[in-house]
Amino acid sequence: QVQLAESGGGLVQPGGSLRLSCTASGPIFSVNGMGWYRQTAEIQRELVATTTSEENKIYGGSVSGRFTISRDEAKHTVWLQMNNLKPEDTAVYYCYSEVRDTRQAPYTRYWGKGISVTVSS
Repeated sequence: QVQLAESGGGLVQPGGSLRLSCTASGPIFSVNGMGWYRQTAEIQRELVATTTSEENKIYGGSVSGRFTISRDEAKHTVWLQMNNLKPEDTAVYYCYSEVRDTRQAPYTRYWGKGISVTVSS
């Protein structure tokens, strides 16, 4: 069973930075898309950033220019560098990875359990 482990969340002041990390483990042949969504009590899960390669990255409108997504395919890891954080970035952040365990298998999307980010003074 593939599992995703997230780390790097916490409390930060407005204008500060955090770096989230998410590593997939288990029976992995290859990874396709990786990314981050976030969720609050008011907003259903919304896209933060996603990537299928170093050249292909998509960002949600509210984070573009402040957040940067990166990945290491060999380590099955995706990072989210969050700069100039705002109180409205407060949310639970969920990472995902699209994984297949053999060359012939279809990709399956797995989710992390979520990690809390709080931006407050």
